[in-house]
Amino acid sequence: MKLDLQGTEHIPTTGGAVLACTHVSYLDFIFCGLAGLPAKRKTRFMAKQQVFANRIAGPLMRGMRHISVDRSAGQASYQEAVAALRAGEVVGVFPEATISRSFTVKQIKTGAVRMAAESGTPVIPVTVWGSQRLWTKGRPKNLTQRHVPILIRVGEPFQPSPQDDPEVLTADLRARMSALLDAAQRDYPETADENPFWLPAHLGGTAPTPEAAAALDDQPAR
Repeated sequence: MKLDLQGTEHIPTTGGAVLACTHVSYLDFIFCGLAGLPAKRKTRFMAKQQVFANRIAGPLMRGMRHISVDRSAGQASYQEAVAALRAGEVVGVFPEATISRSFTVKQIKTGAVRMAAESGTPVIPVTVWGSQRLWTKGRPKNLTQRHVPILIRVGEPFQPSPQDDPEVLTADLRARMSALLDAAQRDYPETADENPFWLPAHLGGTAPTPEAAAALDDQPAR
């Protein structure tokens, strides 16, 4: 991959922090985690329980001390993440909860800002762009591509307070994540791809619009 990291100076060298990352591919936890390495920080990601149940991925996820999330009973994993933050660890979350088929930032959950407020740690927005060309929802994976540009951008941290409205904080976080993603999309090298499935509709790609993507996400639920 042709990795391009910017803004990694925003990740503290000590103390807890929440990395709130955009989500466009199944590989994002790898690239988002790379953002912490210049500061010599390793990130523990919150991931759905099904990943830990996989016979190949499960042992790897447990070995790397990531945090399993049971979506039907998420309080235990939430408290585990808060404890890790208070202990000075970096915890990675995907506030959109699932991959964005439209490659724009979906509506996001309040968990990231609530964990940061409860643990007294900052939230740091992160975006990854280009990873969806390798493996994303609804497309066959293509891990044999070489020299695919992967842009990783880290935004400025902000400190939620328990006195703040989590809905307002979450709207602010989504705006920050969207701004980072927009900047990464502008910076991305031009390609001669005749079928840019990995580009959002508003940039001339063939990805579904946010409305069409929401309808696709709703099909399994129905």
